[in-house]
Amino acid sequence: MFDNLLTGNIFSFLAAVCLAVSVVRKDKKGLIGWQIFDTLCGALSNWFLQSYAAMTISIMCVLRNLLAYYGKLGKFLTVLLLILGTMIGLYTNNRGLIGWLPVAASAEYTVCMYILKSAQGMRYALITNLLMWLIHDVYICSYPMAVMDVVLCLWTIWQAWLSSRKDNVSEN
Repeated sequence: MFDNLLTGNIFSFLAAVCLAVSVVRKDKKGLIGWQIFDTLCGALSNWFLQSYAAMTISIMCVLRNLLAYYGKLGKFLTVLLLILGTMIGLYTNNRGLIGWLPVAASAEYTVCMYILKSAQGMRYALITNLLMWLIHDVYICSYPMAVMDVVLCLWTIWQAWLSSRKDNVSEN
């Protein structure tokens, strides 16, 4: 049990590092590219921490992020991934109501990835996503990742503020 907790938290840390790098990217493609590695490490982390809905959602997110990275995430694939991710996530949920949070977070981010075109919009979507994952991570005892969720959420808020401030200065 301790080995799974330790290994899961190592992968959680790696996921958090990739996510942190993604939020400082100026371009949407770079942001999504780093999130491919984030979701891959997240899938491995959740497998070790035995949160199977989160694991399957993370696998679906790897696919979604790859499609978005290569510009292939159209309306049909977005809806298909949303439906499949929700169905598979709910089917594999072994954590009760808390297991729904990764499913909801994935649905929110998938929709935002399709409809939002700017890195700034993606940052706001990421903040919402991180808050849902924070609750889940605390519940599954992934405390280092929960700390990283808080740090990344605050960092993303900071980056969003800096970006909006820079945009306001350039408009004047």
